[in-house]
Amino acid sequence: MRKVCALILVVALAGCGESMDRQNRLKTYGEAHGLAPGWPGQGEALVPPAGTVSQNAAARDKALATPPPVNPALLFRGRERYEIYCAPCHGLTGAGDGVIVRRGFPRPKSFDDPDQRQAPADRLLSAIGNGFGRMYSFSDRVEPADRWAIVAYIRALQLAGKGKATP
Repeated sequence: MRKVCALILVVALAGCGESMDRQNRLKTYGEAHGLAPGWPGQGEALVPPAGTVSQNAAARDKALATPPPVNPALLFRGRERYEIYCAPCHGLTGAGDGVIVRRGFPRPKSFDDPDQRQAPADRLLSAIGNGFGRMYSFSDRVEPADRWAIVAYIRALQLAGKGKATP
């Protein structure tokens, strides 16, 4: 009985030598090797057809164009999202003293800075979605409604900090 089990085990393990990397398939930027006739060229991914838009692009653009009414629920949501995405660099008060900055990352401008106070909401919204300076884009992480909530919370931080002496 042991010999039969050992034989089955050896046969089963012998079939495990086929690597998934050697299977007949197309790699994103690899060579097609005749697998796909009409492929635009070796080492290229296919270019999306002209006029292609991302899924829900119209709804996303509409949500970005219209700010929601500011209410306690929006500010609460903005605070949650701010503490997740913004506070590591900007700090909990918006002074630019987040934990990442204390570890050597360049300090962002304080939200109490006059330029930041006078910045239109669209500029803050754009910075969240597209990035600004060393700040990278959060468009794939933060939905448009949450971006507006973060902007509303930043404005609340600015109002709370008004009258404080800036260092």
